[in-house]
Amino acid sequence: MRQRVMEYIGEIRGLDQTAVEAAKQHINNLTVPPGSLGKLAAMAQQLAGITGQVKPSFDRREVIIMAGDHGVCEEGVSAFPQEVTPQMIHNFLAGGAAVNVLARQAGADVVCVDIGVNSEISHPDLLSRKIRYGTANMAQGPAMSYDEAVQSILVGVKVVEDAVKRGIQLFITGEMGIGNTTASSAVICALTDIPVVDAVGRGTGIDDARLQHKISVVEQALKVNAPDPLDPVDVLAKVGGLEIGGLAGVILGAAVHGCPVIIDGFISSAAALLAKSICPDAADYMIVSHASHEQGHRRLLQEMDLHPALELDLRIGEGTGGVLCLHLVDAACRIVREMATFESAGISGETKEQAQ
Repeated sequence: MRQRVMEYIGEIRGLDQTAVEAAKQHINNLTVPPGSLGKLAAMAQQLAGITGQVKPSFDRREVIIMAGDHGVCEEGVSAFPQEVTPQMIHNFLAGGAAVNVLARQAGADVVCVDIGVNSEISHPDLLSRKIRYGTANMAQGPAMSYDEAVQSILVGVKVVEDAVKRGIQLFITGEMGIGNTTASSAVICALTDIPVVDAVGRGTGIDDARLQHKISVVEQALKVNAPDPLDPVDVLAKVGGLEIGGLAGVILGAAVHGCPVIIDGFISSAAALLAKSICPDAADYMIVSHASHEQGHRRLLQEMDLHPALELDLRIGEGTGGVLCLHLVDAACRIVREMATFESAGISGETKEQAQ
C-alpha cells in the first residue's frame, strides 16, 4: 500500500518555470510601478507555474473538510467533548458553519468527508470514507497502524481525483475533529526541531493549567511512540490523525493534477508538513492562507519557508481562512487577465521607463 503512495507522488513535478517567467514579464508590463503588486504578483506567478498558464482562472473550487476523532481526548486535552465532532459535521452539511457562509460568498463548494469519526453518521451529502472509529490514544501507544495511515493518505488522493473528474480546479483544506491540535502539535514536533512548548497551543481555548497538561501529553506521546522523523508515514501512524493524513493526501493529489491547494490553519499546515516531507515538490502547489492565533502555526510556517497571505488572528479550522484567501487568488488572476499593459494602454516606452 505504501508503494502506491510512492508511485503516485512520482508524478508530481515542480513549477513550470517557463510559465512563471512569462507571467513575471507580463506583470512587469502592467500599468503599475514595478514591484507595487507585492504578494499578488508573487501569487500570480505561482499560479502560472502550477497551471502552465500565464492567465489562469479557477471557476470551480472546493473545500474538502476531513473529519476524524482522536483517542487522545481521553487525556482531557480539549475544552470541548468529542460529541461536538458529529454535531459540527451536521452543521457543515446543513450549510450553517462559518466555512459554509464564507464559501458561499467566495463561490466555493464544501464537501465533508468522514474519514474517522467515532460515531455513525448518515447523510446523503456526506462522503463516508471511514477507516476506523477514531484513533487510539497516542499517549498510550500508536494512534493507528501504519497501513491505516497510508490508507488515510490514499483517501485524500482519491477524493481529489474524483473532484478533478467533476471539473474542480482548485482545492481548500478544511478539517474537523476535537483533539486535532494535540495530534498536529505532536506531528510537527516529530518532523521538525520545534520544541513541544512552542508547538502546543490553546486549541479550542483551554486555560493555563490544561495547556500545561496538553504539553505533557504531547511529550508523553512522543516518548512512548518514538516516531521516526525520516518516515513521515510512521509519524502520522504513531502521533497523527486520520483527518491529518486525509488532508496530506488532498495536497498530494492536488499537486499530481496540477491544481493549487490553499492551506488553511494549524491542522492543515501540519498536513502540509507531512505532504512536503513525503514529497518536497508538493510545497510548490501550496498557498498558505493565513497565520492563525495558534502559537505553533507561525513557527511551523517559518520552518517550511511558507508565507501567509492574511493576518486575521483566526483560531478556527474548517477551511475558514482558506476560503477567505480565495478572494486574493481571484484578485491575482483578474489582475493578470484584465489589467492593461503599457502597450495596450497606449503609454509610450519613455513613460514606461519613467514609471520603472
